[in-house]
Amino acid sequence: MRRESLVFLEELVNAPSPSGFEQPAQSVVRQYAERFADEVVTDVMGNVIAGVNPGGKPRVMLAGHCDEIGFMVRYITDQGFLHFSPIGGVDAHLVPGQKVHVHGAKGHVLGVVGKKAIHLMRAEERRKVLDFHQQWVDIGAVDRKGAEKRVSVGDAITFATVFERLTTNIAVARGFDDKMGSFVVMEALRLIPRSKLKAAVFAVSTVQEEVGLRGATTSAFSVDPQVAIAVDVTHATDYPDADKTQFGETKLGGGPVLHRGANMNPVVTAHLLAASTKARLKHQMIGVPGRSGTDAWAMQLVRGGLASSVVSVPLRYMHTPIEVLDIRDLQAAAKLLATFCVDLKPGTDFVPK
Repeated sequence: MRRESLVFLEELVNAPSPSGFEQPAQSVVRQYAERFADEVVTDVMGNVIAGVNPGGKPRVMLAGHCDEIGFMVRYITDQGFLHFSPIGGVDAHLVPGQKVHVHGAKGHVLGVVGKKAIHLMRAEERRKVLDFHQQWVDIGAVDRKGAEKRVSVGDAITFATVFERLTTNIAVARGFDDKMGSFVVMEALRLIPRSKLKAAVFAVSTVQEEVGLRGATTSAFSVDPQVAIAVDVTHATDYPDADKTQFGETKLGGGPVLHRGANMNPVVTAHLLAASTKARLKHQMIGVPGRSGTDAWAMQLVRGGLASSVVSVPLRYMHTPIEVLDIRDLQAAAKLLATFCVDLKPGTDFVPK
């Protein structure tokens, strides 16, 4: 991966962006997209929409959501401890003992998630997953007044992990789900050769996916595309105990994952397969019989309906502080989408027959 792109990826995943608090990540996206997009706008929801050749046809929307799971401060005790609630689908039993950042008005504050020590727990307590209301964040304050000088009720909290490499190609971070999707759609936009492009292409870094696909719904309405592709993660099944009979077979480094099912327009799928062949890329395939759980589910139903699909990247340990992926899959996904967009011509028919 070229150095500038790697710096963009690292800055993006390190920027805090729980659902509803995406502004730091979106600032990174805007600064990057302004280097090559014809137009970059931010809507009232906070979606960042970067377009090239906006007068072209057909209109294509590539969406990757930038929000991540996290927490919110709900109550500060008299002793200065912070009680919190999850933002999005956080696995409660992974939270105790984690370092976190509380994002206050004066900057982030380091804290740790505390719970009763194992020595002080009864046998039956040791076998239970602690509810979030039984956990707390310790920021070292001695009382509520001291805590409130640094943090406030309603502040966002994220895990304190950052982007690192396990090997040259394997990376670990929190929030790859789905800041890597925002990365891929912006990289795809950058890679499109303008001289060959007939379509209008809008790369959208959407917000609030983890709490209801909200940003994709509003941005797809305003962009008004004929084609909409969500870029998100999917579960890798290349680790011990993964059940391929239920979730299919996908692996890190195997290339982007294409999907078939009710949420995927078959004509778009055929064009993606053709683009993969043309670009000489590896790809993987999974079946999704119902809802995809991605922005494509919302975009498909906007206005009179859109020709939607999903391009995914395999991810291990989704919705944990240590998500793992292969950055080569990100590069391949961006190249696939750039090739797909260039191949679209005015009058392309996406009606299934």
